[in-house]
Amino acid sequence: MRQIHQNQRRSFFQILAPLALTLLGIPAICNAQASTYPNKPIRLIVGFAPGGGADSAARILGPKLGEKMGQPIVIENRPGAGGNLASEQLLKADPDGYTLMLTTVGSMAINPHMPGGTSFNPLTDFTPLSQGVTFSNILVVKADSPIKNLSDFVAAGKNKDEFVTFGSSGNGSTGHLAGELLKARAGMKGEHINYKGGGPAMTDLLGGNITAIFASTPTAVPLIEGGKIRPLAVTSLKRLPGLPNVLTIAEQGYPGYQALNWYAFIAPPKMNPELVNKINKAIVATLKDPGTAERLRKVDLEPSPSTPQELSNTVKSEYELWGKLIKNINLPRQ
Repeated sequence: MRQIHQNQRRSFFQILAPLALTLLGIPAICNAQASTYPNKPIRLIVGFAPGGGADSAARILGPKLGEKMGQPIVIENRPGAGGNLASEQLLKADPDGYTLMLTTVGSMAINPHMPGGTSFNPLTDFTPLSQGVTFSNILVVKADSPIKNLSDFVAAGKNKDEFVTFGSSGNGSTGHLAGELLKARAGMKGEHINYKGGGPAMTDLLGGNITAIFASTPTAVPLIEGGKIRPLAVTSLKRLPGLPNVLTIAEQGYPGYQALNWYAFIAPPKMNPELVNKINKAIVATLKDPGTAERLRKVDLEPSPSTPQELSNTVKSEYELWGKLIKNINLPRQ
């Protein structure tokens, strides 16, 4: 009997020993992966079509980030559902550092509160890397529009004989909610037209198919400077340095009105902390690079590097802020 027990103990330890060695080796494997990373191009997912604000920001940041990482950054546009499709793709990716995402306030803090919600929880389902940029939206119309200012736009929305439409880069984007918030504050009507990015929305505006857009600064500023569109107001509390003569909505009769936007870098869940630290350092260095920062500011994007924890805190506070707003304005199902 004693011999049987001894044999059982030996068998037990024979099973446990390799398992223990394997578990002990996991940190070493992770550290080895981090030390050799990256050794191939890195995919940066953008949840909107080419030509929109998120895509423009990614293409400004991509070259310098690739330089800092030592590998090319390949931009991959995955438009649809206000950035949700791209977020779902990221959720399924391996946390090996070769698939990242430039996400938006819409994807992380707004979409979960929209009718239908999301299949992911932005507070727990992703690895935060760093804040990217912050910026305002701009309410714009076509250059030859009879609407000359914000008062004209509101008046058109109150006129039962006129049909006002406003486009945005997608349901749940800050452009969308900026319009809904103005409607609620001004007591006007207006139909939101959902697009798969700022580029397609701007194409329809220039074609005369919609009245206005709450456009991102990267999309709007070049066309404003080119005389193709007319700015009516900005959605931040302060005027934009690049458009100092364009009044805020708050200045034009709606005190306290604000609808800010931001882009941030996130990764798949459960990423190795060593990789997180390495990627964060590259992103921060990119955002602090003088040439890159200048290019961003030319289109009124403010570089906003952060730690992963600071980004996590931002997502949480914005999630609560926009959730309360959506509940108060009772958005219909789109």
